[in-house]
Amino acid sequence: MGRTIFLSPDMITFMEGEGNYTYIYTTSGKKYLVSKTLKSLAMNLDSDFVRVHKSYLVNTKYVVERIEEERTLKMSCGKEVSISRRKMKEITGILDHADISATA
Repeated sequence: MGRTIFLSPDMITFMEGEGNYTYIYTTSGKKYLVSKTLKSLAMNLDSDFVRVHKSYLVNTKYVVERIEEERTLKMSCGKEVSISRRKMKEITGILDHADISATA
């Protein structure tokens, strides 16, 4: 408590908002709790970060799989993030254009 840790956006896989607090998940597997809203943190990040749900902001560089039936994204850290119904089409378009994808 009371520590300041500086994180590069490249170190962040995704963020999970809970009211006025946000959990930041990193590539090293650590999870940090900050007393800022997801919305306020999103304003300082680049276009690699996409709001996929009211509670989640993901770094598209670390998305390894999209599971359409369950409306989830599997992240490189192993965690799964929900996609809202409203955002599904938009997220599909962003991820399909972000990299080469294969459908199984």
